[in-house]
Amino acid sequence: MLKPGLKQIFTLCLVLLSLSLSSCVAAGAGFKSYVNTASGYEFLYPNGWLEIKVSDGPDVVFHDMIDQAENVSVVISPVPQDKTLSDIGTPSEVGYKLSKNAIAPEGSGREAELINAEARELGEKTYYLLEYEVKLPNQIRHDLASVAISRGQLFTLNVSISDNLWQKSHQQLEQVAKSFSVY
Repeated sequence: MLKPGLKQIFTLCLVLLSLSLSSCVAAGAGFKSYVNTASGYEFLYPNGWLEIKVSDGPDVVFHDMIDQAENVSVVISPVPQDKTLSDIGTPSEVGYKLSKNAIAPEGSGREAELINAEARELGEKTYYLLEYEVKLPNQIRHDLASVAISRGQLFTLNVSISDNLWQKSHQQLEQVAKSFSVY
């Protein structure tokens, strides 16, 4: 049996532990997990976003229920089996190529400016995290891309949102981009 002073300390510790655990759960509560074991990748996406089916395009697309222009997608492209991400280029070089070939190709009416490009390691994989400002004829958007290579394939997760929502949502969207994992 615990003494009265120890009982209060023990109770206080339990309360603090439960509060800290509930705040950890609340931090992840705004996301759902998407796992594609067949293609070998996974990521988090915001609650309230729905998967949509597309043909001849990305491997998967989710968009916001209310604002369908807010979206996350994954594109898979082949690369030679022995190539690494650094073989393709630095984060800035890959970011520039991606902007010219996928985000704002010639004739698309879009212009993409690479704002930030960085490399990060997750396990044994290298990921490039790229941030763009994309100008369309009628609006400005922000895109975050997470790029990695696995099993001879280049995986690109792209999160896109309108400029007017960027300040409010950029931290959440960075979590989505940083959650991207390939295997």
